[in-house]
Amino acid sequence: MSTETIDLKTKLLTDFHARESLLNGEAGSAFHQKKRAALGRFEELGFPTPKNEEWKYSNVKDLISESYHFNAESSLTLADLQDLKIPEQVANILYFVNGHYSEELSSIVSSSDQIIIESLQSAYKKNPTLVNKYFDELVKDDTDAFTSLNTAFAFDGVFIHVPDNQTVEHPVILRFVSDARSENVGSQPRNIVAVGRNAHVKMAEAFRTLGTERSFTNAVTEIHMDRDSGVEYYKVQNESDKAYHVGTTQVRMLDNSHFYAGTVTLNGRFTRNNLNIILDGEHCEAHMYGLYFPDGTQHVDNHTVADHRKPNSESNELYKGILRDKSKGVFNGKIFVREDAQKTNAFQSCKNIVLSTEATMNTKPQLEIFADDVKCSHGTTTGQIDEEALFYMRSRGISKPEAMSLLMYAFCADVVSQIKIDSVREYLENVIAEKLTTK
Repeated sequence: MSTETIDLKTKLLTDFHARESLLNGEAGSAFHQKKRAALGRFEELGFPTPKNEEWKYSNVKDLISESYHFNAESSLTLADLQDLKIPEQVANILYFVNGHYSEELSSIVSSSDQIIIESLQSAYKKNPTLVNKYFDELVKDDTDAFTSLNTAFAFDGVFIHVPDNQTVEHPVILRFVSDARSENVGSQPRNIVAVGRNAHVKMAEAFRTLGTERSFTNAVTEIHMDRDSGVEYYKVQNESDKAYHVGTTQVRMLDNSHFYAGTVTLNGRFTRNNLNIILDGEHCEAHMYGLYFPDGTQHVDNHTVADHRKPNSESNELYKGILRDKSKGVFNGKIFVREDAQKTNAFQSCKNIVLSTEATMNTKPQLEIFADDVKCSHGTTTGQIDEEALFYMRSRGISKPEAMSLLMYAFCADVVSQIKIDSVREYLENVIAEKLTTK
């Protein structure tokens, strides 16, 4: 193990025990015991190396080679946010700056009858029993070091509860901003979403960076879906060239629930997205869409799991990437069909365009079936731009740069069009168009 790894790991362990000593009676709570157990898992696991099969193509040595000030205070104002060109929208908007919830920047428009939205800290103070019911329940057996690290250091984030039979009119937008203008900063937001029976909500997580120093975000979102519920979930990363991001979204679905996800990575030095869905009921539907655009020496890694545990469920997955320069992409998609999950339909596809001889894309689709009455498929393609289509467009007077931009935008369209929050989709359409025309 490298010296850098030992240093950062030791600092984190020391920090945990220092914080624990200040908790007094709270250290014995069930909530803190979950944190302590997670710390034990992290201490045993350590940071992953390429020898770990799940991290074979994603080396975190550079990520952990420097220290970060976690949960640093920030003087960020609304005026500072103008530089991020964040779209205006009517929604429940919550800001988290370096991991801290900012009530001053946030705005909640939905009634408390429709939805309960609180910062994790506030929700725990008001109703610790309710928060502890959901906290760490979906990832408590996770063997990923970063997930365990987040649980141990869960400082703030959001707690969302949608009561039974409620359809939330306005989406929930979580904006996580790293203020790296003066120092390296780190944050570990923990989000808990509990959606009741026959309840429906749309939500999005957006990650941005201010400043030129390093930032490290280690985020975990747990989504609990009761029977007949529906969740639309979008994750958009448009961070700095010195931003390191590891995020895990864990979903559990019960009978007749519908989950819809879109994950878009626009910019960042190192990005690892884990999307794990347990279809733990009959007649569940899970749809997963992903899009990524690494350039320079950026690295984007998408790991997905669709775990079918009950009969008559369906999952559909489409991820697409455009890689330039010396960038690297990774896609590892797993589909499990358990013995009891008869009449499962599960489909997975990953398609990539590589625009440089120095860019690399590693794909590993996996399908494990233990039932015999199923329809399943998985596949991946990696290639270059369609030369025939390019020639056709150029023969009609379209310049090569413009023709390539149009072809690449068309390649992205069937993912972007699936985003159903209008303001998020329009923002992405503009940013993607700009990104594809500036190279």
